[in-house]
Amino acid sequence: MRNILIICRKELKSYFASPIAYGLMAFFAAITGYFFYVATAIFVRRGMESAMMGRGMPMDMSEWVVRPLLMNISVIGLFLIPMITMRLFAEEKRSGTIELLATSPVRDTEIIVGKWLGALIMYACVLAISAFNIALLFAYGKPDWRPILVGYLGLLLQGGALLAVGAFISTTTKNQIIAGGATFAACLLLWILDWVSAYETAAWAKVVSYLSVVTHFEPFSKGVLDSRDAVFYVSVIFLGLFLTARSMESLRWRA
Repeated sequence: MRNILIICRKELKSYFASPIAYGLMAFFAAITGYFFYVATAIFVRRGMESAMMGRGMPMDMSEWVVRPLLMNISVIGLFLIPMITMRLFAEEKRSGTIELLATSPVRDTEIIVGKWLGALIMYACVLAISAFNIALLFAYGKPDWRPILVGYLGLLLQGGALLAVGAFISTTTKNQIIAGGATFAACLLLWILDWVSAYETAAWAKVVSYLSVVTHFEPFSKGVLDSRDAVFYVSVIFLGLFLTARSMESLRWRA
């Protein structure tokens, strides 16, 4: 555990020692701020229209503001995650330090989990910026806090799964740009697998749709905590880290 924390701390320092972390945070803050403004403006406008028409039913802030914001944040993650993971192992291979890691007394599992955990904490720091938008809802309204917590749990699980996939891809190349592009392609594929259910109802289509990350995030965005969706994300995390370990094992043999 100590080695994992040391490697995790090293990864976090490398993120914040470069413009990567600050660039990601600035990009995320600008995009989520815009989405929050649009969702809130629509909510206020529809609320005023309903009041003018004499409708007594109050509008659900979670449905009109929180859920669209969380869904948009999950889409933004498709662009952020490749930029976080592209340097995890690709930079080590390019600089030649991967051989030092492979031949060090630290176990491959500790290296992989430490790097993945550092990337996950970096992603969580980026997500935390959107908490300022949520704070405004509590300052001027009374949203239900439980769907918000469940939604952010879903974002972390989805992010952890895609980060594990990106970590594996980063072990396959020395070029960070290639690693980032391949990770984005993989994340996008896992996102759009759900589209097959729109025109196909066969059993294979249901299986393909089940493998989509968006299928398992939608319940979280609604504030529904389903163990099946959590198990899916955890399974993807273990699979990604397992493939990363096998790739690291081959590097150790070559070293």
